[in-house]
Amino acid sequence: MRADLSQGVTPYSTRVMNLSHLLSESARRLGGGVGFVWGDATWSWAEMEARARAFAAALAQDYGITKGDRVLVQSANCNQMFEAMFACWRVGAVWVPANYRLSPDDLAGLAQSSGATLLLCGAQFPDHARACAAHVDATILIGPEYEGLVARHLGAVPEPVLVQRDDPAWFFFTSGTTGKPKAAVLTHGQLAFVVTNHLCDLMPGTGPDDASLVVAPLSHGAGIHQLAQVAHGVKTILPAGEKFDPDQVWAMVARWRVTNMFTVPTIVKLLVEHPSVDQHDHSSLRYVIYAGAPMYRADQSRALEKLGPVLVQYFGLGEVTGNITVLPPAHHHLDDATMRIGSCGFARTGMQVQIQNAAGDEVGFGETGEIAVIGPAVFAGYYNNAQANEKSFRNGWFLTGDLGHMDAQGFVYLTGRASDMYISGGSNIYPREIEEKLLEHPEVSEVAVLGVPDPVWGEVGMAVCVPVAGAEPDGVLEWLAPRLSRYKMPRYVVFWDALPKSAYGKITKKMIREELEARGQLPGQGG
Repeated sequence: MRADLSQGVTPYSTRVMNLSHLLSESARRLGGGVGFVWGDATWSWAEMEARARAFAAALAQDYGITKGDRVLVQSANCNQMFEAMFACWRVGAVWVPANYRLSPDDLAGLAQSSGATLLLCGAQFPDHARACAAHVDATILIGPEYEGLVARHLGAVPEPVLVQRDDPAWFFFTSGTTGKPKAAVLTHGQLAFVVTNHLCDLMPGTGPDDASLVVAPLSHGAGIHQLAQVAHGVKTILPAGEKFDPDQVWAMVARWRVTNMFTVPTIVKLLVEHPSVDQHDHSSLRYVIYAGAPMYRADQSRALEKLGPVLVQYFGLGEVTGNITVLPPAHHHLDDATMRIGSCGFARTGMQVQIQNAAGDEVGFGETGEIAVIGPAVFAGYYNNAQANEKSFRNGWFLTGDLGHMDAQGFVYLTGRASDMYISGGSNIYPREIEEKLLEHPEVSEVAVLGVPDPVWGEVGMAVCVPVAGAEPDGVLEWLAPRLSRYKMPRYVVFWDALPKSAYGKITKKMIREELEARGQLPGQGG
């Protein structure tokens, strides 16, 4: 007789591990081994754990931080920022890191919208601290003040606060390409799944003999990536200084025998095109993980030629903490006939991905629609933003806002953000296809295509190109014409020395449109 479990059964417990335990476990196993490197300075696992415990004691005893309190963070990458994350979780507080390149007023807006109790702020950001003072109860400056708190409480062993699966752990600020930042609520249970999934799908076999290099801000995807490293006792390597320096990156890869790094396609491009890639030993690399945007085929091929079969792509938003698809090294090929060009991979372990139409129905293989996802990596929702939650979920599916299609084998192909698509003469135009073609031009290094208003066609394409160093491309649109359907052809092309990039190295159409307007180069501006 089959038992009916649909009624009368409730979870006996929803309690989960406090995420601070990940650091405690690695410190217990690896003790005096190097756990964190910043420039020339190193900290053992035991030292990191002791400092995190001390700061947790300071938060609780000196500032009264308790479970559910939000701690806003304004800091460039540093060891204090990383260890403070575990301290916050230990006392049950919510980690709320901001993009440190935000203006003081923008940070004050986040302080207000998140309901932050405390601001942890780098000493080099006094204007940010002043702007937030009216919205938080207290501020701790990273520097002598922070170090004094740690020294005072060193030796303390506060017990980690008990947490449930859906207790908030991290407010991950995300706004896509437009609008004010929204706080995606990441929970202890959800992040535990994400950490496990990263280790399973992105870098299998990773352990204490490995080393991971940070080449992005810890406030966002890199912070999640490094959390996974801590879980398996992998040392974290942090370059000194705030400025991206390819030579320093490659030197640290060689010195520490780095086995994995997480970054975005534009940074991979800069790394493999820099002369220093040939001056340092990078044979230790097993996984160069890129996300945030698909990598153009030309850049992908160049990276494979320089680094070998180490590329790993994943597609995922902050709301799903990177866990939507993966394209592992075995599916990266130099041979175009073998490579699934344009694919961001297949569904991550434990996740389900669909391509849906506007009604929420799954479309057929090869048909374009919106990418939707369900699974344990999906966030709990946006904090205090019912309107955004209503817009982002449908029948339990999280709607990514990204357009794409899926082939019969389950590989997903990104067409672009729904907001990037433009309509010209009644036809949907997806910029990515045009950008891929333009990057085949031997004298074009970077490109972005976007729709601009047109009185006849509604919108037409404008290509913003960056020439290869020393080149002066001419006749780019004429070169493109036989390679692209006529209705997809851009009407305008302009050349810049560089494309504007976000704090995370991403090229966004919003920033490019703003720059076009500032330069007076939009049609009708007379530029």
